[in-house]
Amino acid sequence: MPKMTFIEKNGNALEVEAPLGLSVMEISHKHGVDIEGACGGCLACATCHVVVRPDWYEKLASKREDEEDMLDLAFDLKKTSRLGCQILMSNDLDGLVVALPGAPIPWEK
Repeated sequence: MPKMTFIEKNGNALEVEAPLGLSVMEISHKHGVDIEGACGGCLACATCHVVVRPDWYEKLASKREDEEDMLDLAFDLKKTSRLGCQILMSNDLDGLVVALPGAPIPWEK
C-alpha cells in the first residue's frame, strides 16, 4: 500500500498508509490528522488546504479553476498549496509529503 507523510502543526512528520483512490483529506481523517474538510470534499471551502513539497507538486494533476477559487480563501497560502480533497492517492504518489497550514515547512528553510 502507498504511504504519505503529513507535516503537522507541531513540526512532527507523520508517515501513514494511504489507500489508493482516497483523497489526501480522507487519508488525514482516517489517521486523525488535523485537517477539517468542512464541506466533505465538495470544493465548497478551503479547510482541507495543504502545502505540497515542491518535488511532489509537479507530479499532481493540474488545479482546476474552482480549486483555484477556493484556495484564494485559504490561510497561509504558498506556491505549492492545494486542496487535500482534490489530490487522489495513486501508486505514482507513493511517498507524497504535505504540510498543514501553519506548520514549520522543512523545505522552506
